[in-house]
Amino acid sequence: MEIPELVTPRLRLRAPCGADFPVYRDFYADAEASRFYGGPLPANRAWTKLASDLGHWRLRGYGMWSIERRDRPGMVGSCGLVWPEGWPRSELTWWIMPEARRQGIAREASLAAIDHALASLGWTQVETHMDDANIAARRLAESLGGRVFAREAFPDGLMRDVFALSGLAAQTG
Repeated sequence: MEIPELVTPRLRLRAPCGADFPVYRDFYADAEASRFYGGPLPANRAWTKLASDLGHWRLRGYGMWSIERRDRPGMVGSCGLVWPEGWPRSELTWWIMPEARRQGIAREASLAAIDHALASLGWTQVETHMDDANIAARRLAESLGGRVFAREAFPDGLMRDVFALSGLAAQTG
């Protein structure tokens, strides 16, 4: 399966690859940066995350992209659409390296992923959910026009608000 590349004014969302491993390793080793994403994790478990992101594309036909700025090389995070086995629904998710945060990267990448889901995958709605303590993710979901439409229990034992993110392709900023 060929993973589509998405390009925005500032970003390139591309297929994950083995060269991304140092970024995965560093992100998941950082306890504060990765606390809402299952971290901190040792290097071998970060490798498993990268492998899982690649495999998700093959199994579901969609998945996570590696995010790069167009004006300089190097991965700064990941964003995409996932639906892990056993979870009640799909979700838009992202993680950004600490030094690249608060620059609008997660929002710009998320809008590209949402547009892809609506235009190319035929989805009518994109959803996201997060740990209640993840205030930054909640704010991003709200900035994407997200509205809470459900509160559900997830396999990790947490209750989460589920946000609907539909019709966002028309948003410009």
